[in-house]
Amino acid sequence: MKNILLFCNGLSGTGKTTFINTYAIPNGYHNLISATTRKMREGELDGVSYYFRDEKYFETEKFATYLFVNEAFWKPGEPKWLYGVPEFEIEQNLGKNLIYDVIQPRYTRELMNWFVAHKLDEQYEFKVAYFTTKQDNFEIAEQRAVMQNDLAVRRANTCTWDDFARARVNVDYVTMPRDNKPNVDLIKLVQSAQNIK
Repeated sequence: MKNILLFCNGLSGTGKTTFINTYAIPNGYHNLISATTRKMREGELDGVSYYFRDEKYFETEKFATYLFVNEAFWKPGEPKWLYGVPEFEIEQNLGKNLIYDVIQPRYTRELMNWFVAHKLDEQYEFKVAYFTTKQDNFEIAEQRAVMQNDLAVRRANTCTWDDFARARVNVDYVTMPRDNKPNVDLIKLVQSAQNIK
């Protein structure tokens, strides 16, 4: 039986983190930790929420995904808003069911490609969940916008059916949270999957 690599795609505030913390992690899933150049927010912990690093780190470390999310707005001399899953983060957690929490489907495709290139798709089955709302709601994004061009960057990094099509990513589960209860089949997936020892 293969382990599961579950991709949780969706905008801020669509319930990804609540689902991961409420259902996936208690059932043995490991949420892959990304490195980021952004500043730590109140309540976040280095090595738990993210690996908070500088731009030099992104020039020297090996990454399975590499996100330059403010690239369209960036000018020389301004900070780069970089994210990425370091390869060591995956290597240290092989044999566990894994989750990748990200907005853009193109980065889901990037991590899928990394797993295939490293022949890890022989050990992992890919599953994709789309956390959506009836309409794009940027209220939570506005509350979290603390960096230069933060809200513009968040608005530019969409998660739509067209984004999935462009990235060639098939969606297995669609969840539109009502009363904080995501897709029933998605809950069953994380509750039934067993880690390979």
